[in-house]
Amino acid sequence: MPQRRSHVAPSAAQTELASALAALRESVDAPIEFPADVLAEAAAADPTDPELDLREVPFVTLDPAGSRDLDQAFHLERDGAGYTVRYAIADVPGFVTPRGAVDVEARRRGQTLYAADGRIPLHPPVLSEDRASLLADVDRPALVWTFSLDSDGAVTTFRLERALIRSRAQLDYVTTQASLDRGEEGPATLLPEIGALRIEQERVRGGASLNLPDEEVVRAADGTYGIERASPLPVEEWNAQLSLMTGMAAASLMIDAGVGILRTMPRPDDDAFETFRHQTEALGRPWTTGDYGEYLRALDRTDPLTLPVLQAAASLFRGAGYVTFDGAAPKDAIQAAIAAPYAHATAPLRRLVDRWVLAICLAVSTGQEIPSWARESLDDLPGSMQESGRRASQLNAATINSVEAALLTPLVGTEIDATVIELRGERASIQIAEPAVTASSPVPAGAQPGDVVRLRVVRVDIPRGEIEFAI
Repeated sequence: MPQRRSHVAPSAAQTELASALAALRESVDAPIEFPADVLAEAAAADPTDPELDLREVPFVTLDPAGSRDLDQAFHLERDGAGYTVRYAIADVPGFVTPRGAVDVEARRRGQTLYAADGRIPLHPPVLSEDRASLLADVDRPALVWTFSLDSDGAVTTFRLERALIRSRAQLDYVTTQASLDRGEEGPATLLPEIGALRIEQERVRGGASLNLPDEEVVRAADGTYGIERASPLPVEEWNAQLSLMTGMAAASLMIDAGVGILRTMPRPDDDAFETFRHQTEALGRPWTTGDYGEYLRALDRTDPLTLPVLQAAASLFRGAGYVTFDGAAPKDAIQAAIAAPYAHATAPLRRLVDRWVLAICLAVSTGQEIPSWARESLDDLPGSMQESGRRASQLNAATINSVEAALLTPLVGTEIDATVIELRGERASIQIAEPAVTASSPVPAGAQPGDVVRLRVVRVDIPRGEIEFAI
């Protein structure tokens, strides 16, 4: 899906939207400001001294432009017929005192929440955007994963160590993709090659990536809000493969040690697969051969019917959760979309559970005792992450709904064309091309996914994020 941008023009609707978004952020059941003792502890935090000095390794980060909370940095190089991949993660466990003020506050928050008019961070910005962030041209402690890959991109060995690093550059997705497309040499030159091999490893495992278009509320320089939708760039998918590889390595370490927390998702049952097959047939893009991962990877992202297919496939990617264990690995250890055991281990600045995973993995990798604080509090994590995930989903959905209502305000009383994405009983999920809005409407008689239908915009309510259509 090509990038689409829709903005709310400066108007009464824009003013009403700004007020609605501010009220929404205030209404979320999550603290915005940090208590004074948390801020003081974060500013004075004395990070754990690294055992290694890897500042000679030219790490770089790769994130959306303008990011400040940089969790990961990488360095890629050839090693004979294979590769060495170094993946450095911000050493949040080294900055946060167990049971201290920052720790207690982070457990209350669970994860960073993203709103249109600002973030509600997991950690004070002095840590997440400064002292613990892997910013360029400054020395930073990090937890460094070192992977040896063979010529097929399969991991042969890996280790995790605490080290001092120095990132050489802060790359962004758009600029890096353009540079790679031009064939320019740089720190990400091997990323397409390694990323493609890791995607092939995913295919061999039977894994699947949904890769739905990103949907983000943005604020333009003139203060207007809008929605940007775009399919992930190839460089984002290649970069994600490094994170997935790390998460699988973390899971294997914890399973071997008999203690940890995994991110799991059940494999869809036969009924779910059969329903999805029928949906692809109705859309004229039938899934007839291979597993569902291969089918999704082969979809033409420029095909207008690909989005409805991906929306239908989302039903196969449900039921994700966390499972803890201490003494024996769980029986339900597989994350079905990845087709392997997996753990969240690469975003500790923004997600609580990663700090536990990293602390446990570091101890196992270096032959040390697993920290008692991590072991004793494992069972608290699934509930905390589930609750923070609920808040994040609620905030994201409500924000997008309000912006979409504002985008359609000038069109109340007019008719528009919309594409049916999915049927949901007597309602349909629809996609409007311009402005780019996804909404729910009554189902026109005989309409099927992929059909273009004519609808009248009857009413919008910006604070409630409601849009009403008539056939």
